[in-house]
Amino acid sequence: MVTGGLVRLTGSGLGCPTWPRCTADSFVPVAGQEEGFRKFIEFGNRTLTGVVSIAALLVIVAIWKLAPERAALKRLAFLPLIGVGLQAVVGGITVLTGLSPTTVALHFLASMVLIWLSTYLLYRVTQEGDEPPTSDVHPAIRSVAYAVSAVLAVVLALGTVVTGSGPHSGDADTPRFGFDPRSVSWLHADAVMLFVGLVVAVLVATHATGASERVRRAWLVVLGLTLFQGGLGYLQYFTGIPWLLVLVHMLAASLLVVAVTWAVLTLRSRDLVTA
Repeated sequence: MVTGGLVRLTGSGLGCPTWPRCTADSFVPVAGQEEGFRKFIEFGNRTLTGVVSIAALLVIVAIWKLAPERAALKRLAFLPLIGVGLQAVVGGITVLTGLSPTTVALHFLASMVLIWLSTYLLYRVTQEGDEPPTSDVHPAIRSVAYAVSAVLAVVLALGTVVTGSGPHSGDADTPRFGFDPRSVSWLHADAVMLFVGLVVAVLVATHATGASERVRRAWLVVLGLTLFQGGLGYLQYFTGIPWLLVLVHMLAASLLVVAVTWAVLTLRSRDLVTA
């Protein structure tokens, strides 16, 4: 996420102007490219796709070797690797379409889905078994928690609209959505306020109903990250959207997806299958 953000924020989206090659004749940057240092930023981000793919492949090997009895996990293990492959294709389409704001938005949102999948898999591996899940909280709390997840998806989608309407497009000649940046920023902020209210509602309800410390701690983390992210958003808006704050904002969005996914999953229990 960070290197992908650097590609856009440094205007390096077309540092490698084609895909899957970096130039018409080479898979790697070559001397004399008019893109200058930007070719290394873009190529470096592409290279990390291979690193992530190896990590995803190692997850499959580890689960199949060390937990062969967990059939559900063995199926889930393939999803991150499949997602990385699809994300690479979306990245290629993004380059071939000249950094269309629509494909840039899809590229970002696909990363969020990958982060969600990876967090879900990690939780299943470390915190749960494969028995059917049982709820540890009142059904109304779970419903509001699901609403938190849905609104987060809306917030992220609106964030891409804000990005596609403002500066830091990835390249000087990149087209924009054409929306008024101030208006879409306000709409994004309104969705964030709704998100904050729902997170507070879940946190209050978990305390009022005596939920476990594990559940309350997870939702406190969500609230803390939410307030940090919201404050960061306002700060970058009122300081002219400096690229460094935008980069931190993207990283915090990734962490928030992790935190919300983890917190929602703490509301249930799944025991190990016993022979």
